[in-house]
Amino acid sequence: MEISNLSVYYGKRRVLNDVSVSIRPGKVTGIIGPNGAGKSTLMKAVLGLIPMSSGTITMDSGEADPKKWRLTIAYVPQRQSIDLTFPITVFDMVMMGTYPSLGLFKRPGKAEKAQTQKWLEAVKLGDLGQRQIAALSGGQLQRAIIARALVQETDIFFLDEPFAGVDVVSEQIIMDLVRDMNRQGKTFVVVHHDLSTVKNYFDDVVLLHSDHIVYGEVGNVFTGEQLKHFYGAEINF
Repeated sequence: MEISNLSVYYGKRRVLNDVSVSIRPGKVTGIIGPNGAGKSTLMKAVLGLIPMSSGTITMDSGEADPKKWRLTIAYVPQRQSIDLTFPITVFDMVMMGTYPSLGLFKRPGKAEKAQTQKWLEAVKLGDLGQRQIAALSGGQLQRAIIARALVQETDIFFLDEPFAGVDVVSEQIIMDLVRDMNRQGKTFVVVHHDLSTVKNYFDDVVLLHSDHIVYGEVGNVFTGEQLKHFYGAEINF
């Protein structure tokens, strides 16, 4: 994926200015930067969830129609965007991830239900499918949200702060799944805030701060010098 000269405004406030970055296929890429740097905004703009003021996005597949290539990306939003008052079971929420491939008038069948159970078990929630989502712990809910994306079984996954506020066990389960699927050639782009895990979690990293951006292999980009430039303080890991 090539993102070129992308700018986003909220009203008159500029959030991203002329951002260009390459996302390599088959890699786990972290998007990091200070609070308010525009990390989630960049992800949402690429997905068409918010409008770009300017810029272009092209895919290696050659697909030029954004409506088509965006269907190849499974998206995990931040957990607080989930309405816990909605009366739905864990199983049904995860199965919603199969809807885009069904079309308008088809209902999930045996194949979709088996697929849903498969990914519930992958995130260690196989026995909690009939529980209401409001009854899950924060880490369990995040794993269910991840499963809803994984059930799409696409090639590209965008995760917006998947580890924020989750327990250590849930974070390990999620990261183990990301690594396993990455070994199968899947591409992951992850908005991330914990600098201490960047070197262990990512192949590539995007350091972002509004109109400042550096990207590349983690060993070349995630350096003390770059972190000082972006965060304004000495940070060493």
